[in-house]
Amino acid sequence: MIGILIVAHGTLADSLVECAVHVLGTRPPALATLDFIGHADPDERQTVLRQRLAELDVGQGVLVLADVYGATPCNTLCRHLLPGQVEGVTGVNLPMLLKALTYRDTLALPQLVERIVKGGRDSITHISERMCDAATGR
Repeated sequence: MIGILIVAHGTLADSLVECAVHVLGTRPPALATLDFIGHADPDERQTVLRQRLAELDVGQGVLVLADVYGATPCNTLCRHLLPGQVEGVTGVNLPMLLKALTYRDTLALPQLVERIVKGGRDSITHISERMCDAATGR
């Protein structure tokens, strides 16, 4: 199983996990968060990130989902990326997280990264009147 870590500003990471638990009905194993609240000490965040990665890696690697490229959570992660073992993706959203949780047991880490990036992009849609009619039956 590929471990999944979400790193994000404020409580976004915890909120995404809470939403995933709601959708799935249970908290998935090997899923953790690292919140960056206020002006968190960068050295302390590095230490915690290193610990979380070690806890989550049970042999198939860790996928780290970050909120914003170039921001502190992502920059902290960049020091720990290791192709094929610790991979990172930015722009985390709930569809990406659900895809990652769904496919992490059947895909290798590089293929999982491809699948969730595509899923994240595909989930961004302008809601048209016709789509609403189809979804609600009105």
